[in-house]
Amino acid sequence: MKRINKHTYIGTGLSLLFILLMNSCREDIVIDTPVSTQVDSTQTKTDYSGFYLLNEGNMGSNKSTLDYYNYSTGIYTKNIYASVNPTVTKELGDVGNDLQIYGSKLYAVINCSNKVEVMDAKTAKRIGQIDIPNCRYIRFSGGYAYITSYAGPVEINPNYTQKGYVAKVDTATLQIVNTCIVGYQPDELEIIGGKIYVANSGGYMGASTTSGYERTVSVIDLNTFTEEKRIDVDYNLHRIRADKRGDLWVTSRGDYKTLPSRLYFLDRAKQQVTDTVKIPVSEFCIVGDSLYAYSVSWSYITYTNEISYAIVNTKTHKVVSNNFITDGTDKQIEIPYGIMVNPNTKDIYVADAGDYVSPGLLYCFDKNGKKKWSVQTGDIPAHFALLPKKE
Repeated sequence: MKRINKHTYIGTGLSLLFILLMNSCREDIVIDTPVSTQVDSTQTKTDYSGFYLLNEGNMGSNKSTLDYYNYSTGIYTKNIYASVNPTVTKELGDVGNDLQIYGSKLYAVINCSNKVEVMDAKTAKRIGQIDIPNCRYIRFSGGYAYITSYAGPVEINPNYTQKGYVAKVDTATLQIVNTCIVGYQPDELEIIGGKIYVANSGGYMGASTTSGYERTVSVIDLNTFTEEKRIDVDYNLHRIRADKRGDLWVTSRGDYKTLPSRLYFLDRAKQQVTDTVKIPVSEFCIVGDSLYAYSVSWSYITYTNEISYAIVNTKTHKVVSNNFITDGTDKQIEIPYGIMVNPNTKDIYVADAGDYVSPGLLYCFDKNGKKKWSVQTGDIPAHFALLPKKE
């Protein structure tokens, strides 16, 4: 691949906590300078200018970074935040946990730095920050950002007493205007039909005993911003996303021992789980009727990871592919850690965390599952945000 020395302007989890903690005391931390790489010589026709990739960085190392891929040039640039914001102390911060674009702003949830970093979506220039303790995931509706928070410290503790909450933030002023208490250690949330659906995990408590895990989805009325009910699903919930019919798909992590990770279908009209797809899921994205998922299933019994890739039809609830990577190059991926599918081209992007302490890799596959290119990223690449073209 062709290397470009001059920086190119861009304008036009809990199961691993013990690994991260063991590697958190690293000395002589040096953030990489921006590096641009030509990864694709063809101009991609799509509704998006490009996409951002948030690298989590090893816990305690203050190495979360932001990369950018430009569809029109085929150039991938590492660590653009540091270049665009050279005077920001400590740069992005410690452990990037979510990345979303809403309107003209780009929001990066920086978990252990207890903040949401807010940037201009076109340039990644810093605008400000929202201070929220142990923040996790972010979604938007009606001019407000809704952010899940564990509320208390990062601490594996079966006697954890601090319930989590969802913070409501005015996106114009970046001020918190309200909070709603939910379950313990709430993770992803989805907003649809005037409701916020929150996946409660109880991950800090359940690490010692299965009975400590949460197993419900909190339902918050968007207008009153109060919790209406809890929907029972399974232990240790994590992801929650709506399909194009407005129904919800929820994942459980299991207990890493005898209870496996699973994918659940939550019928929104019935307000209950009506189907289970018996595959493990670490992360997924939905495009059309296809749910693209991968799993890294760690077992405390065998002390090994089992890695899998699948496509589920969200209309029929059937597994239609047991591996969306069809050319055998999935064997090159050490630890899949993030996924995105371009809605136009159906290109599939899989982030590889590798050993969690060295730079990761990003793989691009075409819609048929054949590898197109790969490129080095920051440490622990994980979260994507597509940048729409300006109308």
